[in-house]
Amino acid sequence: MLNNIRPALERVLTPVGNAVARSGLSPNAITVVGTLGVAAGALVLFPRGEFFWGTMVITAFVLFDMLDGAVARVTGKISKFGAFLDSTMDRVADAAIFSGLMIGLYRDDQDLLAGVALYCLVSGVVVSYAKARAEGLGYTCNVGIAERAERLIVALVAAGFDGLGVPYILAVALWVLAGLSTVTVGQRFATVYAQARAAAAAAAAREPEPHP
Repeated sequence: MLNNIRPALERVLTPVGNAVARSGLSPNAITVVGTLGVAAGALVLFPRGEFFWGTMVITAFVLFDMLDGAVARVTGKISKFGAFLDSTMDRVADAAIFSGLMIGLYRDDQDLLAGVALYCLVSGVVVSYAKARAEGLGYTCNVGIAERAERLIVALVAAGFDGLGVPYILAVALWVLAGLSTVTVGQRFATVYAQARAAAAAAAAREPEPHP
């Protein structure tokens, strides 16, 4: 859903990317530093119940990590390895965020909600893997009501407000995320299945009919 604003976001980030590029920091270094910062904020602060400050640290490094693409464009250092690294580090960051939430909730004796956070982690991985696997097989899979950006925004906003004492907001957000992630997995399965059936039908239509 938020992919629709990506072009506008790129125009905003390009001037910042120019400034960062002059520092000599490479896109891959930005990716790694951003991921390490997110993981540190999530795995150090969230387990202690510091949801507000953890969210602030994570948000700062998520915004920093967004500069890798802008720096790559202005320096001409766009590469397949950079894309691979960025996608892999995104999975690491997501796992750290939901793992930190899960540990923090478990330590707060909220076992059920900790389980929901674990489900969000696993379903998020499946959402991402489904797209990667589909594209590896030659299908398109750009569908889903809750892609990575949406999941992060919902989780971090809710965690931040929970840290400020707003009741039930994190619980509601995690349950909603669990449902939306499940729907997104279903959407991606349905999309790929439809493409696979269409391809099989097209292949069958091209086969010559046997002579009597």
